[in-house]
Amino acid sequence: MFEGKNEAQAREEILAAVAAYCDTYHNQGKEFEEGDRIPYASRVYDHEEMVNLVDSSLEFWLTSGRYTDQFEKQLAEYLGVKFCSLVNSGSSANLNAFMALTSPLLGERKVDRGDEVITVAAGFPTTVTPMIQYGAVPVFVDVTIPQYNIDVTMLEQALSDKTKAVMIAHTLGNPFDLKAVREFCDAHQLWLIEDNCDALGSKYIIDGEEKFTGTIGDIGTSSFYPPHHMTMGEGGAVYTNSALLNKCIRSFRDWGRDCVCASGQDNLCGHRFDKQYGELPLGYDHKYVYSHFGYNLKATDMQAAVGCAQLKKFPAFVERRRHNFDRLKTGLAEVEDKLILPVACENARPSWFGFLITCEVGVDRNAVVQYIESKGVQTRMLFAGNLIKHPCFDEMRATGEGYRVVGELTNTDRIMNDTFWVGVYPGMDDTKIDYMAKTIREAIQ
Repeated sequence: MFEGKNEAQAREEILAAVAAYCDTYHNQGKEFEEGDRIPYASRVYDHEEMVNLVDSSLEFWLTSGRYTDQFEKQLAEYLGVKFCSLVNSGSSANLNAFMALTSPLLGERKVDRGDEVITVAAGFPTTVTPMIQYGAVPVFVDVTIPQYNIDVTMLEQALSDKTKAVMIAHTLGNPFDLKAVREFCDAHQLWLIEDNCDALGSKYIIDGEEKFTGTIGDIGTSSFYPPHHMTMGEGGAVYTNSALLNKCIRSFRDWGRDCVCASGQDNLCGHRFDKQYGELPLGYDHKYVYSHFGYNLKATDMQAAVGCAQLKKFPAFVERRRHNFDRLKTGLAEVEDKLILPVACENARPSWFGFLITCEVGVDRNAVVQYIESKGVQTRMLFAGNLIKHPCFDEMRATGEGYRVVGELTNTDRIMNDTFWVGVYPGMDDTKIDYMAKTIREAIQ
């Protein structure tokens, strides 16, 4: 097949065939008809992603490599941050971000076991899981409706002499009140981790400047799971403007090692065999010196290759999400007496992940959801609803230890009982959005 061709020519032929294969056999969906399944989210891609994926596989490097370097550089440039680390999932990104705050390199500001972290129970569990697994204490406060984000009026009440950080998500792309939270953290010397997994591309005006969410706190995280704003199958990212935090993030991601050499690289610093570390013998190989109890959270270069192609399309994805959200909200305006529709945070321009709906008194959420699902429209709850009501909290609830609740989680419980959401992902066209609006209107008549 490749007789008389050099490797570059053979690769070019393979990749051209892959592009043709994708164009022929993928994305060949039939015209939408009412009743067809409308998922809440899905991958949006073309032959560029598949070509990149195969291109990476032909090198057979498998672990992080040139596509990883490219992706980290380009995502950092897009967000306007100095440092970006690719990891294998958004949940790993949250683990990586939180554990960075436990590093001894942070001195008195490090998070110790027993220290408290302010967060919310209305969200995805892996925003909170790293705290509990490490031995820190999550402090739960309520959220607001219809923004579905932390009630910032509760922050001072949640504060104690053990508080070290705030770690919360921007709910379904809607930024939380970053001005209030940032000012609170600055006033009390607290770390702020923005779980940006559901909000990549969202913007917030702070100090007169519009910035991307995830870049206003000390650390931001993203997820590239297929339903998210962009995908590489599995994958995530951790980003920061702090060189010190980046050092901690990289170390925890890469087995906890002290060395910063990339995979396959040796002696970048020129001092691989002449330093003293801990109680190791002088000159112990720096590639095998561990400054943290870390993990292997790296992604593969094949994942990064898909991500590089997705990044090119990403700005258009964001605009389509906004368009779909606005059209759906217009389509539901006539039933606002029965449904609470989502509202963007002040000073924010969301990159919407989904469209949250809370049923008013007298409207049965379960009946509405079942009707919508029966008509082909996929729905989701707001993740855990109220996380502390789940079986994973059974033991802690029984002992009353391991977490703290400030005030009453009234809106959190209401979300658990009355709220659901539908998608606005960029693969939806106006016909699907209009059908969803019609179906939701029918469900409450």
